Amino acid sequence: MSSLSFDAKRTRIAAWALIGAAGLILSAAMGVRQTFGLFIGPFSFDRGLPVTLIAFAIALHNLVWGFAQPFAGAAADRYGAAPVVAFGAATFACGLAIAGAATSGWMLMLGLGLLVGIGISCTSFGVVLATVGRVASPETRSLAMGLASAGGSLGQVLMVPFAQAVRVHAGVPASMYALAFALLLIAPLGIVLDRASRRRKGQVQTQPAALPLRETLAYAARHRGYRLLTLGFFTCGFQLAFIATHLPGYLLLCHMPVGLGATALALIGFFNMIGSWGCGWLGGRWRQHHVLAWLYLIRGGTIALFVLLPTTSVSVVLFAAVMGLTWLGTVPLTNGLIAKVFGTRHLGTLFGVVFLSHQLGSFLGAWLGGYVFDTTGSYSLIWGATAVAGLVAALLHFPIDDRPLTGDSLATA
Repeated sequence: MSSLSFDAKRTRIAAWALIGAAGLILSAAMGVRQTFGLFIGPFSFDRGLPVTLIAFAIALHNLVWGFAQPFAGAAADRYGAAPVVAFGAATFACGLAIAGAATSGWMLMLGLGLLVGIGISCTSFGVVLATVGRVASPETRSLAMGLASAGGSLGQVLMVPFAQAVRVHAGVPASMYALAFALLLIAPLGIVLDRASRRRKGQVQTQPAALPLRETLAYAARHRGYRLLTLGFFTCGFQLAFIATHLPGYLLLCHMPVGLGATALALIGFFNMIGSWGCGWLGGRWRQHHVLAWLYLIRGGTIALFVLLPTTSVSVVLFAAVMGLTWLGTVPLTNGLIAKVFGTRHLGTLFGVVFLSHQLGSFLGAWLGGYVFDTTGSYSLIWGATAVAGLVAALLHFPIDDRPLTGDSLATA
């Protein structure tokens, strides 16, 4: 009895170590990414770089991240998280260091665009949550990924004021170097993820053999539910990037206080911690594609009400709270649904393909917001499109077939 109790306690400690390491990696990667908007003005005023070029460098990392994510996920599936996370953290830090010293556009593109995009693909959801999903049991997988995502959201709350304080007191280069150092600190944490993964493999001896990657990808391409999930995740990226990029400017047009936009983004980050955990918990109790569908409906309805009703400080705070609760809760649910249908062997690769769709949506959400405003002088059309996109995404998710992959389903596909 005491031996069993000891083993159970050791397993719980290992599980919390896994979730803690995953949360720290995500906190650093996602938190640093949230700080980029702080440097647009300083780069422009101090170094004479056009705002358009700086904004494009930031947008570029989203595209690079999206295209690199399937490869980073595949590398983690094959070689483990430790080398991928270490490489990603070092590449991410190098990109920030180059950006901190940048005096020309090409240096900014190389650092803030290319290297940061590659680095974040190795230290974010497709690698970290895929490892958590492989280690957790099917019953606890959604909750475990939700907890890791919630821990990762903490970095989005802490990194922005940290970077701002260092920038104000020591300048842009020092702030960039401090963020780079924070990323180097998480480089060894991939070892914790791999140890937990090996421990899980040692405990589970009866798992069915996984299909080769090529066959799995071919089946996924034919799987209607996987295609619908991919299309729906495009909407998530579109909505989030538009709001994160253009909400502060929209509030200024509505004659709201100058600091309210930053407050709203901070509130989104705070409530995202609750929402990520909550969505993971819900995904462990109800069918994940149904939870996703309702999440998109709530998000779309909230956007519509926010635009149609009078804009006040109270409405902004309520909007930020609801958006935060539904912000990145899609990630553990989407990961969990892919794992349920296709298993966990190639989870990083399969999620990476879906996440590419998310990042294409992110690029368009950020870019189209500015284009529509420059063309029409208003954000009304893009707000309407963002709300309707929530309804479309919900309709895409409800009919998803979430039955696990079997030999019979392959034969009839």
